[in-house]
Amino acid sequence: MMALDQLDLMQKLAVWALPVLFAITLHEAAHGWMAEKLGDKTARMLGRVSLNPVKHIDPIGTIIVPAALLWFGGFIFGWAKAVPVTMKNLRNPRVDMAWVAIAGPAANLLMALLWALVLKIGFMLIASQPGVGQFMIYSGIAGVSINLILMILNLLPIPPLDGSRILSAFLPSQWAWQYNRLEPYGLFILLGMLFFGVLGPILMGPYGFIQQLIYQVFGVI
Repeated sequence: MMALDQLDLMQKLAVWALPVLFAITLHEAAHGWMAEKLGDKTARMLGRVSLNPVKHIDPIGTIIVPAALLWFGGFIFGWAKAVPVTMKNLRNPRVDMAWVAIAGPAANLLMALLWALVLKIGFMLIASQPGVGQFMIYSGIAGVSINLILMILNLLPIPPLDGSRILSAFLPSQWAWQYNRLEPYGLFILLGMLFFGVLGPILMGPYGFIQQLIYQVFGVI
């Protein structure tokens, strides 16, 4: 069986399409679901608490960026349309925003575990149904990979990533306000880190550790 990085472009697209699509969109749906539980129904009213990926797709972040990264062979990440949250509707705005933020990475961790199960089933089927088993193995590896990357990436404390929302909840109000003023520059900070080769090493340490732990739990290494 070929390694995942030895597949041709069309094979890679077939393997990565669903894992990337659901990793990005369900991350956002989880934000909306948690916000609703904590008192803000904005996302629900806009149809964003949905498992339908079409509701969350951002043409650039969900399709173009992941496809370009796949083409150039780098690690894959992306984003969906941000779910709107009206802080004043939350029962305890600062703390509740942290819980809303945590929901996205938590959804990615849950999906990583589900894709690890797909990977496990693929190994169980590989002898009797090699075509199905091989595709499930590739998809499982891709699913674990993209979800862990998105989870760790979003936990970085760079506004507007989820990690910054969590950190803001623990900062004094004045500090939090100043810190959140970085939000318009967050994407440029991330792109700069990617361009200068800083982002990859920051992500790969925790990524490798959590990936190995999940693979050990599911007995696929």
